[in-house]
Order: sequence, then C-alpha cells, then structure tokens
Amino acid sequence: MTDEQFERIEEALPEVALPEVEGRGRPYEDHRKVVNGIFRADGSGAPWRDLPERYGSWKTVYDRFRRWAEDGTLQSVARKLQGGLDTEGHIDWEQLGAHSTTIRASRSAASGPLGVKKGTDPPEKTKT
Repeated sequence: MTDEQFERIEEALPEVALPEVEGRGRPYEDHRKVVNGIFRADGSGAPWRDLPERYGSWKTVYDRFRRWAEDGTLQSVARKLQGGLDTEGHIDWEQLGAHSTTIRASRSAASGPLGVKKGTDPPEKTKT
C-alpha cells in the first residue's frame, strides 16, 4: 500500500490507544502494517496462519480484521474510499447494475422425493 493509498483511509481507522504504563504488554501493531496483512490474506486466499511475518503476527492481523468487521470500521473505510473515488470521477455508475431473474426450481432440486407428485397419495383412512 502506497503512502497516498493509506492516507485515503487513515481517518476512517480507529485511533491507536497507547498504554499508560510503558514496558507492559505488547507494543501496538501499526495500522498500515495490519491493513497490508489483511489485503494479503484476503487477496491470496491463503489461511491466516500462513501470513508472512513482515505483516506482524497473523493472530494480530486476524483479530483486528474481525474487530473492524464487527464494529463497522471496514464499512467506514469502504464508504470513504467510494466517496473519494466518486468525487474524483473514477466510478462509472452506469457500469454498476444488478439484473436478476427468478426461476422456480423443481422439487428434486430441493432434495424432494423424485417421481412423486404432490397431493397424489390417497387420503388416510381413520378408524371409527
């Protein structure tokens, strides 16, 4: 990720909370390093544990990805990027469209019984 790319999303990321007591706990991993790790893991499709060490601990990258996904940080980053790119004219909204058709599947497609039509069984007899 280039400096310019990171500057576009930096404001949408949470502020780094530094510990009050120095020398306790692990140092907080840099957001840029973690974001690069998230892109690497997501883009390659490889397991999180196979993340190269240059991105920091795979567990840190995964934990921050999960936290940001749950708290809406990733959505905020996506909205910020989309807004900036739209303002600059880099998004062609004419190309983005969804068309769909709904087709009812056969009963066998839904694991229904094969060769049996609904309602063809004779009604059950009740004993009186």
